[in-house]
Amino acid sequence: MASTLPDLPDARGTHLDGDVLRACVPATPSAEAVELCLPAEGGERRVELAGGSDGWWRGEVGGIAPGTAYGLRVHGPWDPSRGVRTNPAKLLVDPWARRVTGSVTALAEARAYAGSDPFGERRSDVDSAPVVPHGLATAPLDDAAGPRPSVPWADTVVYETHVRDLTMLHPDVPEHLRGTYAGLAHPAVVEHLARLGVTTVELLPVFAHADEPSLLARGRRNHWGYSTLAYLAPQPRYAATPGREVEEFRAMVATLHGAGLEVVLDVVFNHTCEGGADGPSLSWRGLDAAGWYALDAHGRDVDLTGCGNTLDPASPLVRALTLDSLRHWVTTMGVDGFRFDLASTLGRPRGGGFDPAAQLLADIASDPVLSRVKLIAEPWDATGEGYRVGGFPPAWAEWNGRFRDDVRDFWRGHGPLSAIVTRVAGSSDLYWPARTPAASVNFVTAHDGFTLADLVAYERKHNEANGEEGRDGTDDNRSANHGVEGPTSDPAILTLRARQARNLLTTLLLSAGTPMLLGGDELGHTQHGNNNVYSLDDETSWRSWAHPDLVDFVARALALRRATPALRRTDFFYGRADTDPDGAAPDVAWLHPDGRELTEPDFHAHGRTLVVRIDGEPALLLVLHAGDAAVDVLLPDAFGDAAWAPVLDPGTPSGAPPSTDPLPAGGTLTVPGHTALVLRATPRG
Repeated sequence: MASTLPDLPDARGTHLDGDVLRACVPATPSAEAVELCLPAEGGERRVELAGGSDGWWRGEVGGIAPGTAYGLRVHGPWDPSRGVRTNPAKLLVDPWARRVTGSVTALAEARAYAGSDPFGERRSDVDSAPVVPHGLATAPLDDAAGPRPSVPWADTVVYETHVRDLTMLHPDVPEHLRGTYAGLAHPAVVEHLARLGVTTVELLPVFAHADEPSLLARGRRNHWGYSTLAYLAPQPRYAATPGREVEEFRAMVATLHGAGLEVVLDVVFNHTCEGGADGPSLSWRGLDAAGWYALDAHGRDVDLTGCGNTLDPASPLVRALTLDSLRHWVTTMGVDGFRFDLASTLGRPRGGGFDPAAQLLADIASDPVLSRVKLIAEPWDATGEGYRVGGFPPAWAEWNGRFRDDVRDFWRGHGPLSAIVTRVAGSSDLYWPARTPAASVNFVTAHDGFTLADLVAYERKHNEANGEEGRDGTDDNRSANHGVEGPTSDPAILTLRARQARNLLTTLLLSAGTPMLLGGDELGHTQHGNNNVYSLDDETSWRSWAHPDLVDFVARALALRRATPALRRTDFFYGRADTDPDGAAPDVAWLHPDGRELTEPDFHAHGRTLVVRIDGEPALLLVLHAGDAAVDVLLPDAFGDAAWAPVLDPGTPSGAPPSTDPLPAGGTLTVPGHTALVLRATPRG
């Protein structure tokens, strides 16, 4: 492992200075030579780099044009039981490459070992250069220009989407732009996002990635992109014009910024595309496996990720690359934050127990550039020990999987009232007192799992198309089909499903915390019961724009959220006065349908109706009724001479109430089964 690091981040990796390509790359301490490899007539030009006492190898070569392909070769011993997998026959991608080209086209030739045993005594002597990706020489870029939206956390609404999926079927996006960065920045898409009222677009991985070994062996590809190849390079496949991925990505960000929309990237610093020890040698494994990965005493990869390997967050190399990558995407590419995939692994040095004060987490949160952008953790990994919702330091927001589970449970008739109360209130059990409700990134659906349309139409996964015999994807879906599994023509079932979808959205978009909407849910997109479409780049994943059933509803609910400061809280509910100087009106009241405040036994009961009175300017009444039969709800005192006017009714497709006439406090409102309602305090007419 390299013991020290070059002083300047810009010195790491390779970059062009005029027509001079300068290189500074790390290699295993046992390396005997490192070569910078460039194309040459009839073969390959190899330039030997000079080794330094710090474990970094340096050199330069002139006459190089931008876009020239290059790679690295490392000479040295072969001792896989100690994590030493040096093999000069394997061309390696510079971990700091800012552009890449090509893909793995032959898995066997890309492996560093010979035969079937990755821990055998023989290494492969087959040259991998023709079948693996290459880096492309690039010059440093100026910082991204223009103002950033800088949306406060309390006002943030996240829209999670895949660059390709969102536009592949969009009728107003020109065909040559569909599935690209430029397509996502098309006016029709930007107008759609603005109409919804979201503030922050969260993109599934856009770092250049390669298909992992298990998919290559089956002739499939990783559509989602959670298999990183180059941490500073944008995925070239998403460029409308080949070779313009950097320029198009920067232009996309600038366009979204111009519309007031932030851009957050889903990033994968927990594992790489190389897979386990039986996978290919594409970069890190061939350079210094023990310096990058968490390995056991026998040189085997510690797998905390379910993907075959785990980057070691205690490694100086991993920490340097992580910080350099993140700063590059903020300063040069212009993004506004990151969602960290399987982020618990970043707090598990050398594969050990989770430590919220782990060095890499602290490095990110304290960095002068990164501390000013949004940091969102997916607070779990592929182990039980790694489930750490609520356990990250104060600088981090988190995907709140408990919100997803408890809200799903409530609307399918499960769980105590205390669970839904806690989630609607901002999950203070997880984030108080160190953080605010905004730290809870609330969601009921995400890329990983059922879409909203499928959540109300299927009770089990239907993943046959993935070719894994149903072994993939979670079985814990907490869903309901409402009488028929999958498609039906029964109007009663279809009506109930549509209302339940709107009930779930109402709860999501009006709860305290940061709501996250899965892109395509507002379009009624179905994956036909498939809850793990990571390898399906087809109409299963591509969002259909034919029936945008929930667009108006989402827009109406988010407009209500924007107009109601009490829904965008900067602290938790405390049961005390927010706006009444005499303390007569608590900031929140949790009520029984008969009007009385809930008692301790009520919270622990399996109630199906919750009435929430939220003080503010204006005050709101939120009614969540998950029972089958109608229920009478006593409308509580509405502060003085006010009444309650309906403002959001999931019983209608758009959420517009059939009547907005104020209803007097003290009166009774009959709420149909499976219905959420929102009313606003208003003076009597």
